[in-house]
Amino acid sequence: MRCIAIDDEPLALDLLEDNISMVPYLQLVAKCNNAFEAMEVLRTQPVDLIFLDIQMPGLTGLQFLQSMASKPLVILITAYEKYALEGFNLDVTDYLVKPVSLERFVKACNKANELHQLRSAGKAARDQSDFFFVNVDYSLFKVVFSDIIWIEGLKDYVKIHLKSSSKPVITRMSIKSLEEQLPAARFLRIHKSYIISVAAITAIRKNSVFLQDIELPVGDTYRDALYAIAGKSQP
Repeated sequence: MRCIAIDDEPLALDLLEDNISMVPYLQLVAKCNNAFEAMEVLRTQPVDLIFLDIQMPGLTGLQFLQSMASKPLVILITAYEKYALEGFNLDVTDYLVKPVSLERFVKACNKANELHQLRSAGKAARDQSDFFFVNVDYSLFKVVFSDIIWIEGLKDYVKIHLKSSSKPVITRMSIKSLEEQLPAARFLRIHKSYIISVAAITAIRKNSVFLQDIELPVGDTYRDALYAIAGKSQP
């Protein structure tokens, strides 16, 4: 499991790093001194689990959680017991009060690992299916993979453009979390704001891709993957 640790106290962060290193299925990808550093990591890297302090300057741990439209598994680690109820209302995996024994830490990690495996099994099942559901206007709307042309990310929302409708489906979630639900063989991220159906590609240029009469920009970091789909190297 790829994880990050967030705490404004350097000693607490170092201790957390030591504890994480003792758990064989955890990989620490970043240590963050505040929520804003963590936001940048989450924007650029896949993360399965967050170890999060609550009392931090600027943006507290709970405010950070509330700001996320879609979040990884979260274990709160704090010196204060009084936030436990609020933390569980935000669907955290566990709530640890400092000082945390290694035994209690490992127990929380095992719980997170079990949930992660369940999520992964669910994703594998979705990869075998032909559709998924999203929340639209207080209802669950069925989206068929083969009906998708392209997807546009707009901060906490995404627009799903379909062959069968002139109006896109708009749902509140991040483009990253939606990307995780899509079969990798059928969809490709080409830009921080765009995912396309591979089957819908009609032409490729160096800085853009065409889906019939639609032209979308291609980000520098995604260009190699796009040309690999075509079996070509970049011109």
